[in-house]
Amino acid sequence: ALTISFWKKGAETNVGVWVTIFLVALCAIQVFGVRGYGEVEFVLAIIKVTATIGFIILAIIIDCGGVPTDDRGYIGARYWHDPGAFRNGFKGFCSVFVTASFAFGGTELTGLAAAEAANPMRSIPMATKQVFWRISLFYVVGLFLVGLVVPSDNPGLLHASGAATAYSPFVIAINLAGIRALPSIFNVVILLAVLSVANSCTYASTRTMQALGQTNMGPSFLAYVDKKGRPLWCVLIQIAFGFLAYINEASTGSTIFTWLLALSGLANFFIWGTICLSHIRFRAGWKAQGHTLDELPYKAFFGVYGSAIGLTLNIICLVAQFYVALFPVGGAPPDAGAFFESYLAAPLILALYVFWKLWSRDFSWYIKAKDMDVTTGLRANLDEIREMAEEKRRTAGPKNLPMKIVRALF
Repeated sequence: ALTISFWKKGAETNVGVWVTIFLVALCAIQVFGVRGYGEVEFVLAIIKVTATIGFIILAIIIDCGGVPTDDRGYIGARYWHDPGAFRNGFKGFCSVFVTASFAFGGTELTGLAAAEAANPMRSIPMATKQVFWRISLFYVVGLFLVGLVVPSDNPGLLHASGAATAYSPFVIAINLAGIRALPSIFNVVILLAVLSVANSCTYASTRTMQALGQTNMGPSFLAYVDKKGRPLWCVLIQIAFGFLAYINEASTGSTIFTWLLALSGLANFFIWGTICLSHIRFRAGWKAQGHTLDELPYKAFFGVYGSAIGLTLNIICLVAQFYVALFPVGGAPPDAGAFFESYLAAPLILALYVFWKLWSRDFSWYIKAKDMDVTTGLRANLDEIREMAEEKRRTAGPKNLPMKIVRALF
């Protein structure tokens, strides 16, 4: 909510005003339940996709020297050689893992939304398949082009954090090309993107709390859902925590937020590591109980091996982050404060795990494959799923790669 203050130079509006505007907007969306969340995300997604595609086209033009106001001419891969694409060697590469995981996180929401989807056997596989192509185009291609048109030693990049959207790499790229008006337009897009992230996080947190209450892993009152499917107690708790945003009024607000961020900094590594491990264990249980892959509405493209690779990579990222948290970039000696700013989430998550084991007095490490409950919650019986799989094979869509990409994106 600090965005507009940075965007409009000299803006004197109290930061609490913007916090209030965003908080009220997010609360209003929650009142309309999953339908409100879906409609808002649909509109915001169209804006983000349009802006990202537009930037990709613009970045290609800038890189080829096609902008009249840009005196740099043809850029090509110049910045990849001077000042260089990677800074501070291996430590620099490892130090951005948490930032990258935060940016790539959120795709797991497709699974979280399954409980409230009208037809999850159709919509969830479709959404999941689109994730790979959208990440490839909007994340990988987009950021590659940013690296081509913005030098890595640009001083503005050091300020590109928090609400300082004026220092966003996208805005810097546009400013370096000497294009007027467009930076403000892109700041609007960034503003809406921030709202989209907050909207997704508020949806995810309330549903997660409700699930904890329903499975007796949290207070039972959290399980309450009204007639319109809204977990009201969870929404109220979430709103209460939303008031923490007003600490930006304090002179130490940024320090407090740094520690709040530290609480969740490594969360995505644990989330995706456990997702991969859960998939491996689920497939083991599915096979041990005599089920076949034809009975699954959706099968991961790389199967169990893909999840094993994913689990390994998440563990490597945690190890690498531990390394740079202990020995930070720049050769500074180990410092407890700096270490926990980067790695506080890990001991917190492990402490919560140990607490639950002690509280529940369940000290088993895992459930045997043959004893797993792999069918509770199915909306259709296995015979119907097998029939759907056979029908899908008979009416398969386009086989060629270009058409698959088009269908995945749109």
